[in-house]
Amino acid sequence: MRDGRAVDPVAAHSLEAVFREERGRLLAVLVRQFGDLDLAEEVASDAVAAALERWPVDGVPSRPGAWLLTTARRRAVDVLRRDRTYAARLAVLQVEVDRAGPVAPVDEGGDVPDERLRLFFTCCHPALAAEAQTALTLRCLAGLSTPEVARAFLLPTATAAQRIVRAKKKIRDARIPFRVPEAHELPDRLPGVLRVLYLIFTEGYAASSGDHLVRADLAAEAIRLARILRRLLPDEREIDGLLALMLLVDARRDARTGPDGDPVLLEDQDRSRWDPAAIGEGRELVVRALTGGAPGAYALQAAIAACHVEAADVATTDWPQIVALYDVLTRVAPSPPVDLNRAVAVAMRDGPDAGLVLLDALAADARLRGHHLLSAARADLLRRLGRRTEAAAAYRAALDLVGNEPERRFLRRRLAEVSPPPRPPGSPRAAGGASPSPGAG
Repeated sequence: MRDGRAVDPVAAHSLEAVFREERGRLLAVLVRQFGDLDLAEEVASDAVAAALERWPVDGVPSRPGAWLLTTARRRAVDVLRRDRTYAARLAVLQVEVDRAGPVAPVDEGGDVPDERLRLFFTCCHPALAAEAQTALTLRCLAGLSTPEVARAFLLPTATAAQRIVRAKKKIRDARIPFRVPEAHELPDRLPGVLRVLYLIFTEGYAASSGDHLVRADLAAEAIRLARILRRLLPDEREIDGLLALMLLVDARRDARTGPDGDPVLLEDQDRSRWDPAAIGEGRELVVRALTGGAPGAYALQAAIAACHVEAADVATTDWPQIVALYDVLTRVAPSPPVDLNRAVAVAMRDGPDAGLVLLDALAADARLRGHHLLSAARADLLRRLGRRTEAAAAYRAALDLVGNEPERRFLRRRLAEVSPPPRPPGSPRAAGGASPSPGAG
């Protein structure tokens, strides 16, 4: 109840969805107009705060983006009137903004133009370090909080915050313009944007922490932004590959979790719940991505995803083809996660022993020591081999590293399956007091 009026429950329920959709557009338009990211974030946050106060009472406006933009602009005027130094600095920055072309006027009663692509290329400008590009884009375009950005990088929150602040300062001090690059610049600038989209999608596919395995909002945002890129550069095959990869993986989303939200392994998923429309679109894009020259890393990963969705079950999956694709991928874009996934594919093709040899070799790679998936994969293969004691140790190691609560519950159940039942108090030990051998059980 506020001012004698009841809060509209429908409006309150829709706030989160509206803010998620409109925040990036609002921020991008404000940056384009004022040329300063800090100011844009400040007044955008103020506009959202005002909406949180008014919309549950008055209802969500018919044009929420225009409402937010109008409110943010008025707030920006107030800020600039109070801070002459700030206004003088913005006047210099505005020269750079003007060089990028005129800003389309926005009717306060009309729709807000989608300027997010400009902001993406600015956040991914080559003058910024790669980690700063991703951190800033996740913060500004995907709307992740600073702690969420930190978890995406496995960093302390303070470190992620410093990266974001330094990236903003670099943009300001280097006079980096907020614009889409010219056509001849796009091929060199595109890989950075694709990398950021891939990271956003990965966080949505399997959240690094929290109470939910899947963050559908992030996955959908990455797919939507990939579609924008594809419209801008329809002949870039790696955009096709990345979008195909996202669609084919996201098509399995509904089957990847059970009623309790815990993970369901690929072999146990109900494939009738996979999204056929997303699979169909993804398969068409894979063909485009693999046609006309040497395939890129995203096209190869999409081809692997296509092998999974085309099979009736795990047993009939074309594992030799998947291993062959991973062999190419290790040459095109070598990385520890690629090696890890290839080892799992080899285990499916040649048996758990073969995969375990490869995983044990990867254990020496320091870049994988902080990731629970290596220990979880080893534990699964050891479990399949009946080496229960070693499997239990590997599951415990994975539990020490996992950040996502649904995955943690899954690993605990697996650990319970391979652990011996507790011995009743006073029961005698096995003869000689020896521990079970590694292969026992």
